[in-house]
Amino acid sequence: MSIRTEVVRYRDGDQDLTGTLFLGATTTEKSPGILVVHGGAGLDEHARQQALRFAELGYVVFACDIYGDGVAGDRQRVMARIAELRQDIARLRQRASAGLKILRSHQQVDDRLAVVGYCFGGMTALELARSGEKVVGVVSVHGTLGTSHPAEEGTIKAKILVCHGALDPHVPMSQVSDFVIEMNTARADFQLVVYGGAMHGFTHKTGPHPPGVSYDAVTDARSFNAMGAFLEELFL
Repeated sequence: MSIRTEVVRYRDGDQDLTGTLFLGATTTEKSPGILVVHGGAGLDEHARQQALRFAELGYVVFACDIYGDGVAGDRQRVMARIAELRQDIARLRQRASAGLKILRSHQQVDDRLAVVGYCFGGMTALELARSGEKVVGVVSVHGTLGTSHPAEEGTIKAKILVCHGALDPHVPMSQVSDFVIEMNTARADFQLVVYGGAMHGFTHKTGPHPPGVSYDAVTDARSFNAMGAFLEELFL
């Protein structure tokens, strides 16, 4: 499928944001929308490549910007923004919701939306689910599973898929166990896939990789297949 891209400038309050929209070059039919949330580096080539993969499945995809203009590529500003948003979960959720508004307003998107996040974006996707955001599903790929605002019973409306590396030192199995307890307490509809031998960032092909992060081609393929099946189930 031929895919075209559009740069989208938008705002969350007084914060200027710039994302990229991916959609079929010739189709005018409506389809579900997927919000892709970038990892810790910001809206980079990795996030755009992941968005492209989903667009090639036939979805309208928006790779959103959580940090704001001028942050990605500046390590000091990136780290400061991550710390800021981790400390203010309500603001993080609102920032991601601004991206969802772009999808909801697009003429080729129907009323079915899902969120896929990587690393920091995986945490963001789960926080949207915990907030009760009206999306049909969220996916966390090698994302942080812990939270300062655990879900309460009945608050999570979205179905959840978590793709996790069994050797991820940044999200140890103790955090995974706590997440399972949280989801059970919330009575959420969730799936957790743990990939043996995989570390953090197993979908990141290009380096340099910091300690604990390693690309794994097999796990990358397996997790994408799992996401594809999950999305098909959501959008039946």
